[in-house]
Amino acid sequence: MIELEIVTPNGHYLDDTVKSIHAKSLMGEFTLLPNHMPIVMSLVPCRLVLTMKNDTKEEYAISGGILHFDANKATLLTDAIEGKAEIDIPRAQAAYKRARTRIEKQTEQTNMRRAELALQRAINRLSITNTQPKD
Repeated sequence: MIELEIVTPNGHYLDDTVKSIHAKSLMGEFTLLPNHMPIVMSLVPCRLVLTMKNDTKEEYAISGGILHFDANKATLLTDAIEGKAEIDIPRAQAAYKRARTRIEKQTEQTNMRRAELALQRAINRLSITNTQPKD
């Protein structure tokens, strides 16, 4: 089992024991299982899937972050995390529209990297709820 701690700027989000952690790093998707070698990874905005002690899977949308794993202890530092039930679908749809508009109507003042990241986060949040983005 893996002792998992998830921390955000607002404090501890989750402290639990899990069987596996599935997410996406800069290098691609991965699944951490107990007794994995020590590792530190940068995470991108993605779906975080935790396999719990009772074999259920819990899904979260994360905005990216850093994951440290050593001796079956994992610490995930992230700016934002939302469980499926916490996601405000109309708000995520609005964020998707704003980001698409910024990208499509870019000007010299448009920060394209920021707009692309906002779009990725909105798509990720909507995918967790199985909702299609609306243009």
